[in-house]
Amino acid sequence: MTGRWHSRRLTGPSPLRGSNGVALGPDGRLHVAQFLAGRISAVDLATGDVEVVVPPGGPIQSPDDLAFAPDGSMVVTDLVPGKVWRRAPDGQYELLSAEVVLPNGIAFAGNRLYVHEMRPNGRLLELTADGPVELTGDLAMGNAMQLGPDGLLYYPHMITGRVYRVGVDGGEPELVADNVFEPVAVRFDLGGALLVLSRAATGVVTRIDLFGTGDRSTITSGVVGLDNAAFDAENRMFVSSYASGGVLELHPDGRTREVVRRGLDGPFGVTVDLGGVVRAADHYGTATLGPDGVDRELRTFTHGIAAHEGLLHLTSQYGQVRTHDPRTGETRDRARGVDRPLGVAVRADGSLVVAESGAGRVLLISPEDEVTVLADGLTRPVDVALDDEGRCHVSDPGQGAVLRLDGATPTPLLAGLVEPQGIAVLGGELFVVEVGTRSLRSIPLDGGDPRVELADLPVGGPDRPTPALFAAGLPGVAPSFAGLAAHDGALYLSADAEGSVLLLTEEPGR
Repeated sequence: MTGRWHSRRLTGPSPLRGSNGVALGPDGRLHVAQFLAGRISAVDLATGDVEVVVPPGGPIQSPDDLAFAPDGSMVVTDLVPGKVWRRAPDGQYELLSAEVVLPNGIAFAGNRLYVHEMRPNGRLLELTADGPVELTGDLAMGNAMQLGPDGLLYYPHMITGRVYRVGVDGGEPELVADNVFEPVAVRFDLGGALLVLSRAATGVVTRIDLFGTGDRSTITSGVVGLDNAAFDAENRMFVSSYASGGVLELHPDGRTREVVRRGLDGPFGVTVDLGGVVRAADHYGTATLGPDGVDRELRTFTHGIAAHEGLLHLTSQYGQVRTHDPRTGETRDRARGVDRPLGVAVRADGSLVVAESGAGRVLLISPEDEVTVLADGLTRPVDVALDDEGRCHVSDPGQGAVLRLDGATPTPLLAGLVEPQGIAVLGGELFVVEVGTRSLRSIPLDGGDPRVELADLPVGGPDRPTPALFAAGLPGVAPSFAGLAAHDGALYLSADAEGSVLLLTEEPGR
């Protein structure tokens, strides 16, 4: 790195960028699908070492669940493009199906392969050589499923709080359990007990003695956003978290042991709240960075973030602008149906300035939630920043420029940039993260010469074809966004290539 700035990490790089489906492979390692990162890693449960075995950029775009066939092949559900892949032990890929909508849960019964769809009115299917065969329908958002010790397929309905089972040849589904708290995955331990994981913030797991007394008990793990689980040969339970990544061993009494440390899924936008508290928008919620690590609050689909007078203003690339009060827990919708909103800034009067990336506009949302267009005709605005005079600036990767909004015609401050994203004003300079060159540039607002301040920054999302933002009317994969914030003479950068937040401080005398 070069220039007058010093960089240090506030959080370490994330070993797993969200952890979704998990399965023990023939080599004894726990294989972990990472939906947002587009990759699959293998974890040595004894050492915690992580190896990427399916990197991004290959045919699999958004792996959500996986299972191993009797011959050792890995079969993966690729959720957003709606594909199911087989990866042979020699690394060769075979497309098994492109006819499943939002495929997620996956299970084998011998050599027979079953998948289901994570959508309302989804289907549970057997994938045969002649195509998918429907066993049952009307799934209310199915997720991780498993073949039970009785030879039946067990699966959750996330929306209705129920668990069902059905025969491997189909038939009428049977209700197994009702009133289960937000079930996201069903798993059997080696003793035949049914464990149902909750996707909520408290990490509830419900244990049902299904083939014995029928008794039900719950434990609270505290793992935010549980996703899936696997049991090893010693009946140890290892769980994943879509919200915080990592892998943990979960004991029957609720205690946890971190095998792979948790981290950030993105991050996307970053801001500094009252008292210098650093918060990041991290797709599945807001992450608060402290001396003891990262605390999370689930707030699904959070990408842009700005703190102002104790409030957090949030955008989602799926169309929402919201204001959240961390003190009361209340969240207020400011606008809906916005075309991929990203960066957000706050005027002195409390109005929000929002980059509407999908529509090529910058919006102004008044304190009374009246939405007007501040500027249009842009290509793909990503971030916005206000200077001390209240003038608005915007980064537009489509134009390769940072622009000032002076009246009806935006004025370029600096052009010829490669994928400019996060911007922030500090003192008399505007700083921009140029993702295409992995550098931080400064632009004097008085018209002086711009310069490169830092190089070789860990920014830029996975090198892969971008999965769709929406799939079958539901959220798909949101593109990454390297956010930037200024506070008290320092800069804060979302290092989205590694899953960390960097603190950038100016070296004395430079």
